[in-house]
Amino acid sequence: QVQLVESGGGLVQAGGSLRLSCAASGHTFSSYAMGWFRQAPGKEREFVVAISWSGGTTYYADSVKGRFTISRDNAKNTVFLQMNSLKPEDTAVYYCAAGKFFPVVYTTSYDYWGQGTQVTVSA
Repeated sequence: QVQLVESGGGLVQAGGSLRLSCAASGHTFSSYAMGWFRQAPGKEREFVVAISWSGGTTYYADSVKGRFTISRDNAKNTVFLQMNSLKPEDTAVYYCAAGKFFPVVYTTSYDYWGQGTQVTVSA
C-alpha cells in the first residue's frame, strides 16, 4: 500500500508560481512511477506530467510543457511539481498518483491516488 498526500496548493495571480508536493508513505516509493493529474469543475481528470522511477525521464502534457517541472526525491519519498507562468486555465484540483508503468497518461493505469490539492489562478 502507498498513501499519497499532496500539499502546496493555493490562490495565485496569473503569471505567478506555485510548488506542489506529494509525500508518499511506505518503503517502495522508488519502485513507482509518479504522475500529476488535474481536474477542473465539470471536466474529466486530465494528465499533466509523469516521472520515471529514478526521476531520470519525464513526460509532459503539451499544455504545461515549458511552464511546469516535475522532480522527485526518492530519499524523502516525495515528488514535486513546480508550476510557473500560471494561467487561469490551470485552475483545478491537482492529484498525484503512483503506478508501475511509465510513461502513462491514463488514470486507470495508476494504482494509488492522493486526495488532491486546489490550485486557483486568478486573471
